[in-house]
Amino acid sequence: MSILKEIKKTTMHLGRQQRHSHDVDAPILSAEKLFMRYENGPALADISFSLREGERLAIVGPNGAGKSTLLKIIAGVQDQTSGQIQIFGHAPDGHICIAYVPQRNQVDWNFPVTVADVAMMGRIGKLGLFRNPKSHDWDIVHHALDVVKLENFAKRQIDQLSGGQQQRMFIARALAQEAELMLMDEPMTGLDITAQEDIFNILDELREQDVTILISLHDLKMASERFDRVMLLNKRMLAIGPAEASLSPENLLKAYGGHLQLVSTDKGILALGDTCCEGEH
Repeated sequence: MSILKEIKKTTMHLGRQQRHSHDVDAPILSAEKLFMRYENGPALADISFSLREGERLAIVGPNGAGKSTLLKIIAGVQDQTSGQIQIFGHAPDGHICIAYVPQRNQVDWNFPVTVADVAMMGRIGKLGLFRNPKSHDWDIVHHALDVVKLENFAKRQIDQLSGGQQQRMFIARALAQEAELMLMDEPMTGLDITAQEDIFNILDELREQDVTILISLHDLKMASERFDRVMLLNKRMLAIGPAEASLSPENLLKAYGGHLQLVSTDKGILALGDTCCEGEH
């Protein structure tokens, strides 16, 4: 995904005639009987769940399980075949409170744009596409970069960032957008332990601001230790709830089949899987 395509997507989003207000009595996110079918078969089938404000939910499942597809539908950048997604009681395409962070391998990192430029893209929903940012907008952008510890990198080209810095830059964009729902697709892939901890420290700060986080992951241990609830997905939602219930041996075998081995240890059941592949291929 090039930065230009990201701007084009945002432009189409803003070109809609009406932005939805929030129904304060509705959950921040609600999915009802969601189906997605491609020419080669179903990608998602009968997905229903809801999220509370400030909740942190991990989506786990094997490659091709539909994790990325689900996030794109929630973000409003892909249409489902049937079923309904609502954000605060309305369809997602009328909201500017949703921030979507794609997989890093979907971004054109050679595009000549700075870290501050990317963070400022989060302000487009507030400004409108053809209005120049004011000092207030730049104050918000620089504060967002400061929160993610990238203020000193504001003028740096994005291809000069490490993997962890790239993810933090996208979080800064979401902060500048004043997003209330953040969707992140495999944000921890390829990051070392220190970079992962940096991301979670920022997510912990966002939790204090009641920002709701929905993240797709491959790491089952991380999902079980770091999230309020875990969704186990393999085209159908096999479980959702606390990790100890969702990631039971029975559920894991249903999701991963022969690609997962369960080994008994003195600390419980250890799940060993092949997670060398990224994305949904």
